[in-house]
Amino acid sequence: MHEECGIFGIFNQEDASIDASKLTYFALYALQHRGQESAGIAVSDGQKILIYKDLGLVSEVFNEEKLKTLQGNCAIGHVRYSTTGANIWENSQPLLKNYKGGTFSLAHNGNLVNQADLKTKLKEKCVHIYSSTDSEIISNLIKTTPEENIEKNIEIVAAQLKGAFSLVIMTEDKLIGLKDPFGFHPLALGKLGDSYAFSSETCALNLIGAEFIREVEPGEMVVIDKEGMRSTKIISNDRKSLCIFEFVYFARPDSNIYGENVALSRQKMGRRLALEHPVQADIVVPIPDSGISSAIGYSAQSGIPYEEGLIKNRYIGRTFIQPDQLIRDFGVKIKLSPIKEIIKDKRVILIDDSIVRGTTSRQIIKLVRDAGAQEVHLRISSPPVYFPCFYGIDTPNRESLRASNHTLKETEKWIGVDSLGYLSIEGLCSVFDKIPADHFCMACFNGKYPT
Repeated sequence: MHEECGIFGIFNQEDASIDASKLTYFALYALQHRGQESAGIAVSDGQKILIYKDLGLVSEVFNEEKLKTLQGNCAIGHVRYSTTGANIWENSQPLLKNYKGGTFSLAHNGNLVNQADLKTKLKEKCVHIYSSTDSEIISNLIKTTPEENIEKNIEIVAAQLKGAFSLVIMTEDKLIGLKDPFGFHPLALGKLGDSYAFSSETCALNLIGAEFIREVEPGEMVVIDKEGMRSTKIISNDRKSLCIFEFVYFARPDSNIYGENVALSRQKMGRRLALEHPVQADIVVPIPDSGISSAIGYSAQSGIPYEEGLIKNRYIGRTFIQPDQLIRDFGVKIKLSPIKEIIKDKRVILIDDSIVRGTTSRQIIKLVRDAGAQEVHLRISSPPVYFPCFYGIDTPNRESLRASNHTLKETEKWIGVDSLGYLSIEGLCSVFDKIPADHFCMACFNGKYPT
């Protein structure tokens, strides 16, 4: 599984001591896990918009000198993983466009499913598209809609979009946040003094000291300007479809989504997993970092001791962020190191969040076997991934999904474990106290696509 993207925006109403670009910079640090290919910040001083963006991590793209040039009271930021389009500079965000009423900048998280139709519309208007992203499609639709009022413009365009989109849009004097009518991906609203902020996750609000107010609701557009904040429901829909993988893997453990803490939710997944797939063993070992919280829960429920038997090299990026398979395979070998003294002669339960292709799991199992494990039992804190995602998560096609093409026993044998157990869909949904099961998108598990 690959992340989508991370977006952030802040509008400073009164407090001149608040540096919008620097706060955005720190917020992007907190959202770095959602995309590691490019980073960018756009800032407005009320008269004009400036943008700086480039390929690389936030720390590689920005420094003190560059941030000093981005002066203004309003800023938006973006970290990207290429769910659609290549990893090239033209695809980095935020984007900057003119429209009938002035200039705007846009940052997008998600994926549209009607790109072809929208490109045809733009082609008929003789609009050239320079990148290969959905974000430029959305920007060009706004650009070519003949409305001087940006809010009306966005409302017209949003009605044409199908799929997942969480957006932050900045004009010279406004900051706007909105979500698709299904609410596939989170977008939090926060407040820092007299400033309002949008963020893909609450962890970024926490970092800059902002108070979380609420989630932007599906189909809602929130506008912030000198007059304050106002909200409009611009697209109606009866069904909510929050991506459940935000809880399984994508979101940072210290984030909260609709009142549910991610770390505690994962611990509950581990507890339920222990009930559904118990096994006699000596130690419970997480595959860091995504398996840690679930392993804590599994250990607590089963009474089997929790041990850190695999150590992660913190200076190595996530193996599955790299699009190239050869780099991914090599990365596993240098990323994780087994502690032989803990693993040797033990019956080990390994906990991970998911199996996609299975190649990474297979290599990790071999590491643990080579460290002297007597038995290796793999437990997955989510159901099998049978179907690809079309809403902003870069999953392989169905032919490459391990569970979609092999039986449980075939997968056990191929990855080299003594047993394999997945959390059931019912078990996964049972861990949430505040979000009903029918408010999640679980198409990757059950093939029931909302669009």
